[in-house]
Amino acid sequence: MKNNSEIKKEAIDVLLLEAKALEDMTKRITDDFAEVVNTILNLKGRVIVSGIGKSAIIAQKIVATLNSTGTPAIFMHAADAIHGDLGIIQEDDLIIVISKSGNTPEIKVLIPFLKQTKNKLVAIVGNLNSFLAQQADFILDTTVEREACPNNLAPTTSTTAQLAMGDALAVCLQTLRHFTDRDFAKYHPGGALGKQLYLKVKDVLSINGKPEVPSNASIRDVIISITKFRLGATVVTDNNQIVGIITDGDIRRMLENHQDTSILSAKDIMSQNPKNIEQDELAINAFHKMKENSISQLIVLDQGEYVGIVHLQDLLKEGII
Repeated sequence: MKNNSEIKKEAIDVLLLEAKALEDMTKRITDDFAEVVNTILNLKGRVIVSGIGKSAIIAQKIVATLNSTGTPAIFMHAADAIHGDLGIIQEDDLIIVISKSGNTPEIKVLIPFLKQTKNKLVAIVGNLNSFLAQQADFILDTTVEREACPNNLAPTTSTTAQLAMGDALAVCLQTLRHFTDRDFAKYHPGGALGKQLYLKVKDVLSINGKPEVPSNASIRDVIISITKFRLGATVVTDNNQIVGIITDGDIRRMLENHQDTSILSAKDIMSQNPKNIEQDELAINAFHKMKENSISQLIVLDQGEYVGIVHLQDLLKEGII
């Protein structure tokens, strides 16, 4: 049994080996890579990505990345392709086949059928002398010196190289398409990521109402307003203009500092220049503003007009944090 130091060294060696393989790949980004990017940019169809074994798993991830960054893509398992899935391929599609050796039996059976379709064929391959490489229109070289596996057998370094090559393709395409965070949000509407990109303050504005007191309101009226609306604060106005905010914290500090509160009014205990945000801003920006100022509420405005309060709990309920 190895001790902790030996285990950590083993892990570091794996990472260094895979990092070196990726660094070496930078020298093998050829004109073929640029041609593939330009071909996909002008493609009327989809990108069909295929592979067998571990390469098939990498193919599925590349498909997912392409789809989420604006390039329509479909996964086709190399073994299933010759049993009916070749029907996936349409006239205007481009095909990418991923294989370390480029000579696996399933790949050698599949390639002749792919060539019959007349679609452009891209090989992400680790053997430039292989059957796949010889048949491909474009070659993306993912050759590695050795696998991180101590027996140099289990796909480790090679699959890392394949995955990185797919990422390089997807990111180049994303950049050239001018694919923005707004575009990204269209494909990620669910979960925290999507909500951060599209959910606006007005979408999470508290349904508890619009707490408000005049600047001359009594402390009793202030406390009633805070309690009624359950937002931990009330806005102080004067002639329909926001002049301050009173929070639960302000009430506690008042009780600590004043024996007789009957002589006080809202303007005496409010915090001036309260933080606010426009309702059309992203909800995640409201969270960042709260965090930066160590507060739990923000006054929400609609073109400068007070429309309500957004509370930290409203953002937590939406799951964007």
